[in-house]
Amino acid sequence: MDFTERTVSTKPIFQGKIISLQVDQVELPNGETASREIVKHPGAVAVIAVVDGKLLVVEQYRKPLERLQVEIPAGKLDAGEAPEQAALRELQEETGYTCDRVTLLHSMATSPGFADEIIHIYVAEGLRPGTASPDEDEFLEVSALSLEEAGAAIQDGRICDAKTLLAVYAWRLYQLTGSWSI
Repeated sequence: MDFTERTVSTKPIFQGKIISLQVDQVELPNGETASREIVKHPGAVAVIAVVDGKLLVVEQYRKPLERLQVEIPAGKLDAGEAPEQAALRELQEETGYTCDRVTLLHSMATSPGFADEIIHIYVAEGLRPGTASPDEDEFLEVSALSLEEAGAAIQDGRICDAKTLLAVYAWRLYQLTGSWSI
C-alpha cells in the first residue's frame, strides 16, 4: 500500500526568525482528508568534540523547558550555508575551539511527527582551543565531561535532548570499538 499523504492545501499560520508554522490539508491513502500542523525549520548542526578524553558541552538555559540544559555545541543553519561549514562555525562560536576537519556521523529528524528539522551531527578532529564568540542573545558556559560525568548528567536529567544523548552513546561506542559508525 502507498502511505503517501498528498497535500491538498497549505495555510501559513506563523513566520518567525527561526521557524514557521503551517497547517496542511492532506489526502490520506484511504481517500479521506486530515489536517497536519507542520513546523518548518532551516535545519541544524551539532558537533561531537572530545578533548583530552572529555566531551565538550555547553550549559545554557532553555526557555521551552524552563531549565538549564547540558548539550553538545549546536545551532541552526544560516540561509545557503553548508552543514559542514555551520558545524565549524558553531563549534568556534560556542566553545572557541577550531578543528582540522569535521566528519558527518549522522543526519536525523528531530521530531518527524510535526517538524521537518534535520540535524546533522558531526565529529570534530584535530581540535585547537581558542576564544568563543557566542551570539549576542546566547548565554552559555563551556565545560568538558568524562563519559562517567556525561552518564550522571543523563541520569539526573541535565542531558535530555536527542542530539546530546546520541553523542554520548556514539562516544561510548567509539570507546568500545574504535569507530564512530555502527
